[in-house]
Amino acid sequence: MEIRYKETKDFTPAELQRLFLSVHWESGRYPEKLARAMKNSTRVISAWDGEKLVGLVRALDDGETAAFIHYLLVDPAYQKAHIGSGLMNRLLAAYEDMLYVKIMPSDPKTVPFYEKFGFRQYDNYCAMEIKRL
Repeated sequence: MEIRYKETKDFTPAELQRLFLSVHWESGRYPEKLARAMKNSTRVISAWDGEKLVGLVRALDDGETAAFIHYLLVDPAYQKAHIGSGLMNRLLAAYEDMLYVKIMPSDPKTVPFYEKFGFRQYDNYCAMEIKRL
């Protein structure tokens, strides 16, 4: 397995649907919206095994002070192969001059992964969301 990383915002809805549903994310049921969302994102880095999309990280930023990592996902068949770390390292390198890089993990089990990259939880922060799926 040779994983290639690409910075692209062009994905087919089917590629995104397969990846998002592989991790049981509800947004995978909206592949056309996902494809448009990628095009409108500030930065998207993807991982590929041949022609198969196996991982993706997406961020939104203001170009100067703050970047928000919206999600990082890796196909379960490819987890434990350090693809998530490869995606995160590439994204953080692109944001090395940003004052803040933030993520709000939705699964507490992923917190140790993000802590390896220097992310810290603060008592005065809490995530809030309106869900319309």
